[in-house]
Amino acid sequence: MDIRLPKRMDGHQPEVLIESKQITVIGANGAGKSRFCSALVDELGDKAYRISALKALFPTPASVKPLPGSIDDLFNRMNAANPLIQNKAETEFDKLFFIMLNEEFRELMNFKAHKLMDEQMEFPKTKLDITVKKWQEVFPKNKVLRENGKLMFTSEGYEDKYPLMGLSDGEKSVLYYIGAVLYAMPDAAILVDDPETFIHSSIMRTLWNVLEQMRPDCTFIYNTHDVEFASSRIDNQCVWVKEFDPESVAWDYEVMSSSRELDSALLDLLGSRKPVLFIEGDEKHSIDSRLYPLIFPEYTVKPLGSCNKVIETVRTFGDLQSFHQLQSRGIVDRDRRSDDEVEYLRKKNILVPNVAEVENILMLEGVIRAVAVYKRRNPDIVFPKVKKRVIAMFTKELKQQALQHVRHRVKRDVEKRIDMKFTSINALENHMVELVSEINPRGLYDQLCREFHVYEDNNDYASILKVYNQKLMLIESNVAVLCGFKSKDDYIRGVLNILKGGKESARAIRKTIKECFGLEE
Repeated sequence: MDIRLPKRMDGHQPEVLIESKQITVIGANGAGKSRFCSALVDELGDKAYRISALKALFPTPASVKPLPGSIDDLFNRMNAANPLIQNKAETEFDKLFFIMLNEEFRELMNFKAHKLMDEQMEFPKTKLDITVKKWQEVFPKNKVLRENGKLMFTSEGYEDKYPLMGLSDGEKSVLYYIGAVLYAMPDAAILVDDPETFIHSSIMRTLWNVLEQMRPDCTFIYNTHDVEFASSRIDNQCVWVKEFDPESVAWDYEVMSSSRELDSALLDLLGSRKPVLFIEGDEKHSIDSRLYPLIFPEYTVKPLGSCNKVIETVRTFGDLQSFHQLQSRGIVDRDRRSDDEVEYLRKKNILVPNVAEVENILMLEGVIRAVAVYKRRNPDIVFPKVKKRVIAMFTKELKQQALQHVRHRVKRDVEKRIDMKFTSINALENHMVELVSEINPRGLYDQLCREFHVYEDNNDYASILKVYNQKLMLIESNVAVLCGFKSKDDYIRGVLNILKGGKESARAIRKTIKECFGLEE
């Protein structure tokens, strides 16, 4: 969905966010975020669907006109259509459950009518069924019972049962958000006010990942002051609201590709409660910034661009630990580093995968097999075909790959050796002349060719991924089509969505990737 943002204070044309799926509106208290979001609702018209657990748990003033398609609007229309069964619920939370129970009743009556006519019909799956199932996934120790037309709740290890109103505000909020998102109109812009209210930080990321996955047709717009939550959104566009001018009803705001770019303004790493993971890449184009937050949710993930910037920042951050008291690590691609270089970096808190680059992580056997299973493909057919094609690609490029490895190592050695102190220009010249024979690029090239031929002869897929730098591998291996996707980008999004879902396939992928870094799940 294309989202046109409100009027600017500087007179420039308002930004239009193209095909947005996640937008985070963030800013200091009093900066005008709530008015900004109200202006967004006006601009969106009948596609706007605004929800807030904070407001849903308390009575709605009668003077407030409900948005078309909102829970209040659905409730009013349902009451008007059933004059003999009037409900006087005062809160949006109660209205939502009246709507769901009413739908449940209609579906069961319809099912009974078909059965009485001896007609075949599958047992209906209602929005209440989905809400209860998803809620129990978030709170696995809590159980939902249905007794005499009412919902009753109990906890593992307790015999006592209690009604809906006996839940904590956090439990009610999760129930509300799951149910409310299900009732959003198709292709809606779901604007969520203060998504972190009442909800413990330990389940925040998981909950909203699940809700986004439930409604992939919708755009989620979050109005929040929780920078840590904002930084957890994948493929996020962040709108930093700085100031509001009530006279002209206009705002000073800036659009970022992600809240993680707001270093100087909001995303103050020194205020984070979580350790920091510095990675390569950028927010707009790299796989790193979308993948690693899902693999390492215990970290605040910060993209820095180049591998050298990651290495230097981890070192600097470590030197200042006595000041900020945060643990930090980094991740860099293996590229063409030798085992000695990798071991050195790992000792310096830099994680290095056992594959050449981040794209190769998505080509790991465990990842491919897990994705194939998720897409109901036979992994014993899919993976061997991918493996065969990758080995064929590597065989074709073997000498060129060996040459690139030699080039990397020669460059490193030359930089290291000419960094020595020389007493004269003659000493430097003599040293440069001797470098070729000392480094012996031809001998290194022949050695690498022999090693690479061994990988080829032994069909050693894992070792090939370790040394093979080829950005086109995801395309030319045909892994996407074999797994049931249309394109490489669909395959990447598929892996990310599986990880967001948190089910068995996600655990298998996460385990495989962590093992690739020499870590345990």
